[in-house]
Amino acid sequence: MSTKYLLYGAAIILLSNFVSAQVFAQEDAILKRRLLMENNNDAVVKALVKAVKEKDFPEIQVKVKGIMENMDQLVALFPKGSVSEKSRAKAEIWEKWDEFTKHPGTVKKAAQALADAAKAKDEDEVNVKLKALGDACNNCHRSFRAPRKGS
Repeated sequence: MSTKYLLYGAAIILLSNFVSAQVFAQEDAILKRRLLMENNNDAVVKALVKAVKEKDFPEIQVKVKGIMENMDQLVALFPKGSVSEKSRAKAEIWEKWDEFTKHPGTVKKAAQALADAAKAKDEDEVNVKLKALGDACNNCHRSFRAPRKGS
């Protein structure tokens, strides 16, 4: 076998390893962000709504802190082009990156306003700020998340 074919073979193997590593990294990011968002909804948001109904102001503050921490991690979980059949992320995320990356900050501001209302034990303002937080989340979802398949 000639050296030329050995070099071609080595190049193909290296390239396939690189591509496999990229695909794995993207699938890992997709899984991590899906888990973060599911946790955000299931463990944090549902408990937050319950705490608001029960007027449990300290618990509201705790749950809001969890949302803010999740928003701090969010952008890093969207490496360029990380889409797959399992992902509901729209391509617009990377086409409108500057717009997309503003959303976690908007959610954090809304969450902080809710925490402040809870700290003040202002029931009416807590309800207003909870709705504003939901709107902030939904604005991003409407722009950058595809509907569930079959919906």
